[in-house]
Amino acid sequence: MSKIRLYGATSGYVDVAAPAVADDATLTLPTGAVGFGKMLQVVSTAKTDTFSTTSTSFTDVTGLTVSITPAAATSKVLIIAQVALSSNANGTSLRVNGGNATNYVGDASGSRIQAIIGGSSMAIAGFQDAMTLVYLDSPATTSSTTYAVQIRVASSTAYINRSDTDVDSADFARGASSITVVEVAA
Repeated sequence: MSKIRLYGATSGYVDVAAPAVADDATLTLPTGAVGFGKMLQVVSTAKTDTFSTTSTSFTDVTGLTVSITPAAATSKVLIIAQVALSSNANGTSLRVNGGNATNYVGDASGSRIQAIIGGSSMAIAGFQDAMTLVYLDSPATTSSTTYAVQIRVASSTAYINRSDTDVDSADFARGASSITVVEVAA
């Protein structure tokens, strides 16, 4: 049986071997950029404590940030954030900051806030909504890039990982949120 042995850069090897009985066949290796679309690294942060804000400007949600250092300037970064949000506030809005992700917001129109998601009231009193934010960023850098979930309100208070009423009862829950970034080879 014939085989080809490929040695690792620092140690070990991989054997490529044909089966004992095989028809004549040709294996053609790809040329150019091998590994297009391949996941290169994944970094994730989970937030299990609570957060609240009355800020009328976008502010980072403490603990919902993650940093990644892309291996290549041509890499894409897939951002996936899940946020347990409660608010009786008017104009609660979410977005992601970092790299070029801040550009991923709705078009400007009058006095409306540019965000990924927002509304006049984000949840029913005592209830948390799970908001999902997804964006494929092109940071065009090999420097460390930090992505953060940001929130703002027009009035009142918004809460992360708890309801606005936060009643100490088995009928109420505390939530969890996370942000994950995946470097994808271009």
